[in-house]
Amino acid sequence: MDQAGKLFNRLAATCVTLFALIWLIPFLWALITSLRPNDEIAAHPTRPWSNNWNLDAYRSAWNSSPLGWWYVNSFIISTLTVVFTVVVCSMAAFALVHLDFRGKYAVFALILAGLMLPTEALVLPQFMEFRALNLLGTYWAVILPSIALPVAVFVFHSFIKAIPIPLIEAARLDGASWWRIYLQVVMPLCRPAISAVAILTFITSWNAFLWPLLVLTQTKSQTVTVGLSSLVGGAAIQYAETMASAVLGILPLLAVFLLLQRQIAQGVANTGIK
Repeated sequence: MDQAGKLFNRLAATCVTLFALIWLIPFLWALITSLRPNDEIAAHPTRPWSNNWNLDAYRSAWNSSPLGWWYVNSFIISTLTVVFTVVVCSMAAFALVHLDFRGKYAVFALILAGLMLPTEALVLPQFMEFRALNLLGTYWAVILPSIALPVAVFVFHSFIKAIPIPLIEAARLDGASWWRIYLQVVMPLCRPAISAVAILTFITSWNAFLWPLLVLTQTKSQTVTVGLSSLVGGAAIQYAETMASAVLGILPLLAVFLLLQRQIAQGVANTGIK
């Protein structure tokens, strides 16, 4: 590798390390604070150690709220959103790459235009739509709007377009249908894209706040993000409980990221992408 390549790799590694520290340090601070007593935090808020580590904040969060239900709701909603998003967006991208139909480029441009549309602008029309369909208060009211993810279509489109055309043509000459090519040729080669979209979709769905707050009104039907926000505040700020709520909301995301990140690395290695 030449000197310029080594310099670029070092610069990239430095940027990645800095971004990791920017995210990791607040998380570690929240974890440390959640294990300290509130009176000690109020007296010495910047002290990174404690003489009385405990899990009282986590016990308080668990005993004062249906936290188990919130986790179940968030997991079901996020998992179903990932499954439907991967299937729908990958099929849309496959059609845009390999099928010829009138207005294909206009459709793709319209999908990409969705990247520039803020989610908050769709809250009112979506609320009226799901109210008319009697879906308010159900999982589907949160799942269905999240399936149409323009960035997921873009990721799949870019990855499918990079698959060699002779591979697709060889499958067609062997008599394979478009369904078989999609399932047995394209999707196995798209494992890195699937994992990337799954991570992005799961994190986006898990962290969603405004829309679930509007459509999931029952306490036991709320998600982790919405439910834990109700534990923050009050007459006196409970620092440990606030930080414990933040940690409880982040830990599942870390587990999903670490699991799927390994799948991305394996998929990239198998496809030979550098």
